[in-house]
Amino acid sequence: MPAEESAATGEPMIRFEDVVKRFGPKTVLDGMNFSIAPGERVTLIGPSGSGKTTILRLLMTLERVSGGVIWVDGEPLTHERKGSKLEPASEKYLRKARQRIGMVFQQFNLFPNMTVIENVMEAPVSVLGLSKDDARARGTELLDKVGMVDFVDAHPTRLSGGQQQRVAIARALAMEPDILLLDEVTSALDPELVVDVLGVLREIAETTDITMLIVTHEMHFARDVSHRVMMFDQGVIIEDGPPSKIFNDPDNERTRTFLKAVLEER
Repeated sequence: MPAEESAATGEPMIRFEDVVKRFGPKTVLDGMNFSIAPGERVTLIGPSGSGKTTILRLLMTLERVSGGVIWVDGEPLTHERKGSKLEPASEKYLRKARQRIGMVFQQFNLFPNMTVIENVMEAPVSVLGLSKDDARARGTELLDKVGMVDFVDAHPTRLSGGQQQRVAIARALAMEPDILLLDEVTSALDPELVVDVLGVLREIAETTDITMLIVTHEMHFARDVSHRVMMFDQGVIIEDGPPSKIFNDPDNERTRTFLKAVLEER
């Protein structure tokens, strides 16, 4: 169902139902349950290795669940319906399902042999079937939104890290996703470039109704942009609440020690 209908019916945009993820003998997520409403912006915080990025990779179908089901907008993402049963999703089903989800990675992942505009046009043309003219018009508008319209014909290797990340954000938005996943998008950037990229993301948060799931160590950004913050430790959500509660008066001692350590680093 469209996102507006989902919001009207109260259907979560994202729902993890008893999700388990193992890598060999190591269990990274163990019976994970949470829901995110349409248009909600949720930040995942916690130490490295606590399962935050694994959640994004499962949603992007870059990894498969070991158990449980992930639902997007009332439909199974990780499984497909076969009569009254749910069976693990085929690759064809996953390709279609992931069209509604955009992801911006830590390391940009732009195609070096393509220009900026070609990077942004590629998926709308090859996946959505947009004409090149329509894809170029959409891409140009998005590059203008992220402050990169003057670089349409440049190649990524000629750009700074911050500029590449802004192009990567435009590329993710070009698919007009219902969900945007952000995985430590500033951690590979020099400190002076971080402000620009976070500014772009703040504007997107304020001017769209995209559901956002964010993994970041930028706590001031998380405080500003999130409706909810979830604190992870060892694959478990140990605290979940509004930023004002999590950052100012957390209930869990582990949350307090983590935030103290992270904020002292900054």
